[in-house]
Amino acid sequence: MYREETAKAYAKLIIRTGVNLQKGQLVILNAPIENAEFARLVLEEAYRAGARDVLLRYFDDKASRIRYQYASEDALTTVPAWKYTPIEEYAKAGAAYICIESDDPDAFFGIDSEKLGKGMNAEARAKKPFQQIFDKNEIQWTVVAAAGREWAKKVFPEAEEEWAVQKLWDAIYHTTRMDTPDPEKAWAEHSGRLRKYCDFLNDSGITRLHLENSLGTSLDIGLIPGAIWAGGSEKTVKGVEFEANMPTEEVFTAPHREKVDGKVCSTLPLNYQGVLIDGFWFEFQDGQVVDYGAKQGKEALDQIFQDENCRRLGEVALVPYDSLISRSGILFYSTLFDENASCHLALGSGYTSSIPGAERMSREEKEQIGLNEAYSHIDFMFGSADLKATGYTEEGREIPLFENGNWAFGA
Repeated sequence: MYREETAKAYAKLIIRTGVNLQKGQLVILNAPIENAEFARLVLEEAYRAGARDVLLRYFDDKASRIRYQYASEDALTTVPAWKYTPIEEYAKAGAAYICIESDDPDAFFGIDSEKLGKGMNAEARAKKPFQQIFDKNEIQWTVVAAAGREWAKKVFPEAEEEWAVQKLWDAIYHTTRMDTPDPEKAWAEHSGRLRKYCDFLNDSGITRLHLENSLGTSLDIGLIPGAIWAGGSEKTVKGVEFEANMPTEEVFTAPHREKVDGKVCSTLPLNYQGVLIDGFWFEFQDGQVVDYGAKQGKEALDQIFQDENCRRLGEVALVPYDSLISRSGILFYSTLFDENASCHLALGSGYTSSIPGAERMSREEKEQIGLNEAYSHIDFMFGSADLKATGYTEEGREIPLFENGNWAFGA
């Protein structure tokens, strides 16, 4: 473990600020097997904070690769009904959910993309009932990171393995504000700043966005009437505050699933289920992707779009180009980090928390008001140093939001 005392403090931050664990609450803890040592620190901190019990589940990219390489397509697409029952039952009982990520960006390189896509889509469908519980903010949840060897070597290929892992831990600690005198206070202040941007956007009356830069992006996005901009800490339906992502630098809302037109070009690679997609672009018409391409990994996009609703957007997020993660100059090959270095969009499902009352709507009712429903939510980055974002009200009033990649107003 690199810097064990700092790792212990990081584990404490995850429990106290990330999920803001309440005494007597259950916990679901998902962790990569490589990071079992760190997972045990989080486990211990959960019990110290008063957890009733913790369901610890390890996952293993290398074992998953072996399965996708050798198992039949039928086996991969037949997900037993009981597979996600434990976490679903824990979540229904009010458990807080913690996911520690340490993905190898090349975990599934060379695996048949069609077979991989079908298997991943089957898993996503089976997991959807659990996913909906925290999508609705019925429980606290947080996604965090721990340094892994394969991930570290991808991010810092010039460094010796041990040094690369140390550098990645340093980067994780820096971007989660662990190198400040009081990380919990720093997070409270950071969330406060993000909420001020949200307050401005929510009070502005904006109904449409236009996004453009010199790389080829020129995109119009209509917003759902009554959609709320959110960012920083969130609250459960019972009012318990938590940080869904650590790190986070975004403010976001739900676009209207039928009101997206134009072209958007990626500015950072997307690591989708262990396949790297780079240099990609999408053309939208009436909310739907009608054309697309990529310099690398187009076959992964082909698999994503097997779900027709993944051809529509579920999120638009604004992130300043000079964010803490962007200033680090590190390409993490991880959506958790890279999406917070750049403005981004998400293909697929929208967050019900963006629309007051949406948690009580059926799928048909959500789609009727413009909220997209899908089995996946896939973020991709398009922000740049020259990005311009303009908001328009229903009366046609123009409101500058971003100039040269950053907020056009202070918070």
